[in-house]
Amino acid sequence: MTRPLTLARTAGALYLLLAVLGAWAQLVARGSIYVPGDAAATAAGIVEHETLFRLSLAADILMAVVFVLLGLTLFRLLDDVERRAGTALLVFVAVGAGSILINLTFQVGALLTATSSAFDAGTTLLLLDLHSYGYALGGVFFGLWLLPMGWAAVRTSLFPTWLGVLLITGAAAWVADPVILFALPDAEGALRGVTAAVTTVAELTLVVYLLVRGVSREAPVPQPALSR
Repeated sequence: MTRPLTLARTAGALYLLLAVLGAWAQLVARGSIYVPGDAAATAAGIVEHETLFRLSLAADILMAVVFVLLGLTLFRLLDDVERRAGTALLVFVAVGAGSILINLTFQVGALLTATSSAFDAGTTLLLLDLHSYGYALGGVFFGLWLLPMGWAAVRTSLFPTWLGVLLITGAAAWVADPVILFALPDAEGALRGVTAAVTTVAELTLVVYLLVRGVSREAPVPQPALSR
């Protein structure tokens, strides 16, 4: 049976890989091409940097796969100590990974319209706008998995209570982000900056804790019954 410390370190490595893939795809690759409000510049950027745009798609696909692997690893870690939390975590991860892949359809559409003979810059921008909004909406389940993870940290000895509270706060911030985006458009810039800071601190803290410490105390490993 795999030790909890090994599972925790594996989860930390997967989490770090997920963060690198997601940040590169969203902030570096797409961020250097997508110009909100400027259809011509966005379409021209896709045509000029088509390979980079395609690589951002590949990075997000890999991120979704790594997300599922992370969920499975954490489920195994929590299975013997807080099974209900582990099950909820796995469900949220599965839905979150699925939403990432479905939302990429808009980016594929933007690529097709920008590079086809029936070029339409307005449609290209609209599709990337929809992808951007879908990215924010997908963050609901991308963050909700932190809730059962935080609950497990509070309820068990695998992680410190303060980390559990931080993760629960991070989950709430992930859910609040799209609510602010659509319900408070006049104030969404500053408020979303706050939610982004909270989620970043919560997730980076978990990554570092998993990689450096692993678990606070290893849960007892069930022993197989002796044959008589």
